[in-house]
Amino acid sequence: QVQLVESGGGLVQAGGSLRLSCAASGRTVSSYAMGWFRQALGKEREFVAAISWSGGSTYYADSVKGRFTISRDNAKNTVYLQMNRLKPEDTAVYYCAADVDSGSYYYTTQVYDYWGQGTQVTVSS
Repeated sequence: QVQLVESGGGLVQAGGSLRLSCAASGRTVSSYAMGWFRQALGKEREFVAAISWSGGSTYYADSVKGRFTISRDNAKNTVYLQMNRLKPEDTAVYYCAADVDSGSYYYTTQVYDYWGQGTQVTVSS
């Protein structure tokens, strides 16, 4: 079993930055693809970013491309999401997830095997 714990959320003004962390325990996730998703109040969970097991490939939703950066430190069993130039529409609960099979459909929730409990990000205008 893998436990994922997100941290780093909070309240920030529009244009500001936050760095989310996702610490894994129970098993190394160094061979897993990892993703970040978010869910705003009353909306479905949506893909934000994903990273391959090696960190060599990264993927982003169009809405965050150029503003967010996903990275990982396999030695620390941790994945990060650097969020810059935040907008009010980025307000959501952010979840990290682990895909054991590291498949191609990184943008869908169904392929992920483990999820964290989420961290709230609120961007004020």
